[in-house]
Amino acid sequence: MNFNFTAEQQQLADALRRYLDKNYGFEARQAIVKTPAGVSDQHWSAFVELGLTALPVPAEQGGFDGAPFDMLVVMQELGRALVVEPYWSTAVGVEALKLAGGAAEPENAALLERVASGEIKLAAAFHEPQSRYDLFSLETQAKETGDGFALTGTKSVVQHGAQAGYWIVPARFAGEVALFVVARDAKGVEVSDYRTIDGQRAATLTFKEAHARRLGDAHAGAATWEKIADYATFLLCAQAVGAMDALNHATVEYTKTRQQFGVPIARFQALQHRMAEMLIHAEQARSLTYLAAARYSSESAEARRRAISAAKVRVGQAARFIGQQAVQLHGGMGVTNEVAAAHLFKRLAIIETTLGDVDHHLERFASLPGFSQAA
Repeated sequence: MNFNFTAEQQQLADALRRYLDKNYGFEARQAIVKTPAGVSDQHWSAFVELGLTALPVPAEQGGFDGAPFDMLVVMQELGRALVVEPYWSTAVGVEALKLAGGAAEPENAALLERVASGEIKLAAAFHEPQSRYDLFSLETQAKETGDGFALTGTKSVVQHGAQAGYWIVPARFAGEVALFVVARDAKGVEVSDYRTIDGQRAATLTFKEAHARRLGDAHAGAATWEKIADYATFLLCAQAVGAMDALNHATVEYTKTRQQFGVPIARFQALQHRMAEMLIHAEQARSLTYLAAARYSSESAEARRRAISAAKVRVGQAARFIGQQAVQLHGGMGVTNEVAAAHLFKRLAIIETTLGDVDHHLERFASLPGFSQAA
């Protein structure tokens, strides 16, 4: 299987990296994190100009029909620069509209056109207070009304929930898992916005008879929601790969300047071995993430689940190892807010626990029929 990027994908990665290196350095990123909004309209407009918001949107709605590998290229660069803009949440929302409602449906098409133009952002509400990693532990209820549906319940840790104009929300309806679109300005919605430990934004959404529009067939809601979560997971893995690359680079550069016994500590063979191990972990995580991107569109749901969970396990293990080694090699500086290494480790830690940690995805992988047959 050829995992080399096309010329167009490499050009996109290079253009995005040049922009981020010039305009989204660590100090600039920290300044954005400290603002009340926690995101930058200026940088979002730049992403629109670069075509990032249109990338996952179908061509019929003004987009570029971005494939999983196109999105992987972007997420790696965003992870490398620790970008805090709501791109991941919006990309996941776009995939939800495409899978659950169909991009050709007039109301969905209108939303997708607005996303492509950068006018609105989206977010998917994966978690409830009691659910942990169970996508189908849903206490949010939907009931039919004269002009649509009404939702009642609470969604927690919705990444960039307060920055989104519309949310994709799963709820129980007639004993099934159904998916709904809820507008930010709908009646009966309360939003509590806060900053997470990695500098991102999240929100708690409380629905009290909030007006909603159903996406697609209620009977296909559970399978669709799982596939949306798998899409979100492999995008997170790609972001983690970019962050691990940045952390490895920062560690090597630091050891070249930090001196002990009159020489840079990068010359100590024991530390060289540890940094080589960090690189190996990152490369193994990269390989499985690329495989997950290739398998995401597979006709076999089992093949998709296996590849996504394998990638999330390996990325989680690599993120922990690389983060811990980087902090130790940086010494006391590695846990301070003044260096990027500490923030990269925080971001990797949050990614590892988002949409299932290592233990969760190991259990999911082992439960698949193919694993049992091989055993």
